[in-house]
Amino acid sequence: MRLAPGARIGVIGGGQLGRMTALAAARLGYRCHIFAPEPDSPAAQVTNLATVAAYNDLEALERFAGAVDVVTIEFENLPIVSLARLAELVPLHPSPAVLAVCQDRLREKDFLTRIGVATAPWRAVHDAEQLALALAEHEGPLVLKTARFGYDGKGQVGVAPGADPATAWARFGTGPGVAEARIDFAREISVITARGQDGVQVSYPAVENRHEAHILAQTIAPAPIPAALAEEARLLAERIARELEVTGLLAVEMFVTQDQRLLVNELAPRPHNSGHWTIDACAISQFELLIRAICGLPLPDPGRFADAVMDNLLGRAIEAWPELLAEPGARLHLYGKREIRAGRKLGHVTRLTRPV
Repeated sequence: MRLAPGARIGVIGGGQLGRMTALAAARLGYRCHIFAPEPDSPAAQVTNLATVAAYNDLEALERFAGAVDVVTIEFENLPIVSLARLAELVPLHPSPAVLAVCQDRLREKDFLTRIGVATAPWRAVHDAEQLALALAEHEGPLVLKTARFGYDGKGQVGVAPGADPATAWARFGTGPGVAEARIDFAREISVITARGQDGVQVSYPAVENRHEAHILAQTIAPAPIPAALAEEARLLAERIARELEVTGLLAVEMFVTQDQRLLVNELAPRPHNSGHWTIDACAISQFELLIRAICGLPLPDPGRFADAVMDNLLGRAIEAWPELLAEPGARLHLYGKREIRAGRKLGHVTRLTRPV
């Protein structure tokens, strides 16, 4: 199905990813309709089409479906019942089946294991007794993660060797969860791949991601890793997208171990923070590739023309916006969020470091 310019694209979620998706869609002549519970979301600020309603409001979702030609998402922690109903009424990319895997760490880990993709050693845990089994299996420290609704380090608890399972489980809160071996990695990388309705795939190069307090602070594009390892990461991301049958984008986060092996950490079937540099360093950004994929348009090579470093503006870092605007070569992107909070992503700045 190819949608001509002038079609309406529904976006579930009103954050900065939806905002940048709507801007990319407008460049190609499409109009975006935002569905989000917030009345003045960053995404709704850049379009005159918005529905303000809860994500589980089926009546509002049905009206929304009738007003658009295709729907995509800007974050994956959405009610599957709502997504399934939407998919009955209008094309939805990614599909509810993809989102059911990617929004649940247990399903995600099980999927990756089933298709033979290496991850950190892990075990499903539903109570303190199962956590005790995980501690017995692994000599080193563990990371206990919630199966659902975890991001930017939320829903994670470190568990040291020899820790009391009951105490650690009490700190965690409630299950289910995933107990993973903590990896002594050399660096964290990610690959964003786009896959069209016809199965055509194109990808961006692997990038290195550096975090502060579990929140992405900086992305270096491309990652300073051997070319063979970067190619292995690209092929791995593309294989995962094929196995999932994704239409749209898939971001694959990976650990590079000290002995140069790749372990997949998480999947995100949407635009990703580590792809923001593509707006300024590529002929086609990740957001435009998403629009092209879900609208049935060609997916040419994204055309990276420069290396880049992207820095998130977290919390009070946004107050440096006057200096960033005055800095030669700095490309500033602000998200229109009114409240400054520690760790909140309020914008980003990209600097091109070297022409390709």
